Amino acid sequence: MKHLLFYLSLFCSLGIQAQTLLPLPVQQQAGNGTFALDRRYKLVSNLKGEDSKYIKEQVAMLMGSPQSTAQAQPRGVIMLRLNPGGSAAEGYKLNVTTDTIRIEASTAAGIFYGIQTLRQLEQQQRIPCTEIADSPRFVHRGFMLDTSRHFWSKEFIKKQIDALAYFKLNSLHLHLTDSEGWRIQIKKYPQLTDETAYRPLINHSQWIDGGRKYCKKGTPGAYGGYYTQKDLKEIVAYARSRYINVIPEIEIPGHSHEVMQVFKNLSCTGQGDGFDLCVGNERTFKFLTDVLKEVISVFPSKVIHIGGDEATMLYWKKCPKCIGLYNRMNMTDTTQIQGYIISRIDSFLTANGRRMIGWDEILDGTTLSPQALVMSWRGEQGGIKASQMKHHVVMSPSKFYYLDHYQDKPETQPKAFGGYSPLEKVYTYDPVPAELKGTDAEKYIDGIQGNLWTECVETSSHAEYMMYPRLLAIAETAWGTKSSYADFRKRVLSMESYLRSKGYNCFDLNRETDTYKTETAK
Repeated sequence: MKHLLFYLSLFCSLGIQAQTLLPLPVQQQAGNGTFALDRRYKLVSNLKGEDSKYIKEQVAMLMGSPQSTAQAQPRGVIMLRLNPGGSAAEGYKLNVTTDTIRIEASTAAGIFYGIQTLRQLEQQQRIPCTEIADSPRFVHRGFMLDTSRHFWSKEFIKKQIDALAYFKLNSLHLHLTDSEGWRIQIKKYPQLTDETAYRPLINHSQWIDGGRKYCKKGTPGAYGGYYTQKDLKEIVAYARSRYINVIPEIEIPGHSHEVMQVFKNLSCTGQGDGFDLCVGNERTFKFLTDVLKEVISVFPSKVIHIGGDEATMLYWKKCPKCIGLYNRMNMTDTTQIQGYIISRIDSFLTANGRRMIGWDEILDGTTLSPQALVMSWRGEQGGIKASQMKHHVVMSPSKFYYLDHYQDKPETQPKAFGGYSPLEKVYTYDPVPAELKGTDAEKYIDGIQGNLWTECVETSSHAEYMMYPRLLAIAETAWGTKSSYADFRKRVLSMESYLRSKGYNCFDLNRETDTYKTETAK
């Protein structure tokens, strides 16, 4: 309530500029006058190395005018000060007067976010005088893009990275492998992309009904593609310059139909049947560790996603190798077969200086290493259980944060996977479960993530339509300072205009026909 009253009073004093801030800052005080951007300026900064380069590019984009030379007297000063320990990680302090802009932060990311706030405040080359102290609620503020069900160009991904950064999101999770196509070049196993990166049908349902067939690149009508390691390193570097971490996902042990079509001996039948890798086959682990070594060489992320969801376990129950493993390890439940492979991959990643993260099924049938993270998608229970076990958690319950769900009445919308998650539902959801509030386990909720699965999403315009503006609700929730939904909606309408001016396709909130009824995540 205090934040809401403070913001309402602030809105009255700042006028139209306040409508443009998203996410809202923690504290803000309005000043008098404006700082004009259409003039020569002097940049004073103690940032060094790559951070200095990245930030200078952002300042130049904001100012739209050159720095002063020795011969030209500056008419404005921009001061960027890195002060380790001076504020919360990724937080910043911003002060704008008529002749000076000052940003102070403990990290370069904080400086970057201060500049994004300036970009949002700017109108007609002027920034209102103001003082802001700001920092995020969560350390993980993410978006996942499914590149397997449908393939997305490198340029499309970079475009979305720009939007993520503008709204202070800091994690891009790429779902790179699934039954519909293997999308990452693995130099040791070129067959993966040679044989399963393309398929004869773009439509997902038709592809399934047609027997899940793949084809070679160049086949008439072939659809698909993959990212070379060079492509992915370029994406990682682009994201890094916007303080976004790229998390790769290699899906195991389920969702692996494509792998077993290439290496049939990794299936329980030896014929490529089913969707789950044969856990009783030691060759499976050789394959996976080989793949993960190359993934680690491409992605500097300290966190590697291994999937772990929706294993059918059907063939494990009658596979001689899996039954042998079951008996040798004195297992009492089939889920322990999944637990065995998850535990071994967890140990491998730990030994290689990385942390494993997976969907909440990774909690089943094993004891995870202390550093393993859990992404809770089947409601809140996985997140509650994991945090109470002192595992760090990213909340991503499908009922609220799956962006492949309908956002209005289905008959008015393009095809979606199902569900109903309009903007208000996404915005008003509190990702910290009531059971955890005020307990020690609450501190293990690292953040939240919106996920765009793409079974029903074939085009870039459709993908953006599903992302925006719901991703803005996730961004403000992740940053932490929230207003009423009515106020948020007004700011979203302003941001939709901005996004369209930059070439993004948004769901038109002005045409929303349905109203949301409260429901829980459970």
